[in-house]
Amino acid sequence: MKTNTTTAAKILEVSRQLGLSLPEVMLRRERELNETPPEVVYEKLRVAYGIMRQAVEESLKEPHKTMGGLIGGEARKLAKYRAAGKNLCGETVSRAICYAMGVLEVSASMGLIVAAPTAGASGVLPGVLIALQEQYDLTERQMLDALLVASAIGVVAAENSGISGAAGGCQAEVGTASAMAAGSSVYLMGGSPEQCFAAAGLAIQNMLGLVCDPIAGLVEAPCQARNAAGASNALVSAELVLAGVPEVIPFDEVVEAARQVGHALPESLRETALGGIAATPTACRLAEQTGCGGCHGCG
Repeated sequence: MKTNTTTAAKILEVSRQLGLSLPEVMLRRERELNETPPEVVYEKLRVAYGIMRQAVEESLKEPHKTMGGLIGGEARKLAKYRAAGKNLCGETVSRAICYAMGVLEVSASMGLIVAAPTAGASGVLPGVLIALQEQYDLTERQMLDALLVASAIGVVAAENSGISGAAGGCQAEVGTASAMAAGSSVYLMGGSPEQCFAAAGLAIQNMLGLVCDPIAGLVEAPCQARNAAGASNALVSAELVLAGVPEVIPFDEVVEAARQVGHALPESLRETALGGIAATPTACRLAEQTGCGGCHGCG
């Protein structure tokens, strides 16, 4: 384990010693590292959360034409299905997966999104947070603090494992996003800092080994559905921890395991579109239709 980077253990130690919440720890970190005062941090977070909400709203208004044409209109379909009372998932999960898919659609159509932590995983965190805000009538300040909690989890993953699909597979992207959403969900429901990281660790464990195999090399499919899976996984992980399910493996060790697994994945399963779903016969035909084919990975 690296010793010169941010870890969950270090963040929790500061939280305990100084009696600070996770948002307060991250605000302190921003001031010390970047000389950024809390009011500036909150303003930046306010802009970011506004972009997240806008992406969700845009996806529900009308289908977006994506670069490859592999997806479009899924969020509207899910919203209509939920409105008809046919959804199998509960209200919060149904909203979360709907919004997560919608944001990814906006991203794939070159719309404005927040990379949280990446464009390919941009739907998970806003999907979960906006669903929770609507369900529990949470304030804007609560949502901004939840983003700070998500940032605590994200920075640990980024510095100790990585968030690039090309380096560590989709577990590095959607897995990290799901961890960020799980931890911030626990915070919003009144969980402790330790529980936030416990839920984040569980979320990554549930997605360990997830490969990155975008059809035609486009961040559309199966990426969009995986954003929905990441959102639901986050809520499942949060509920388990809030219910008292004990943490088995500390978050820092989970992150290290993810790093090792990501490096063990073959190149064909790390965003090259040379393996997995991207190499199936149908995916290869779709790649040709979208203008892909230059890598000859399907041949």
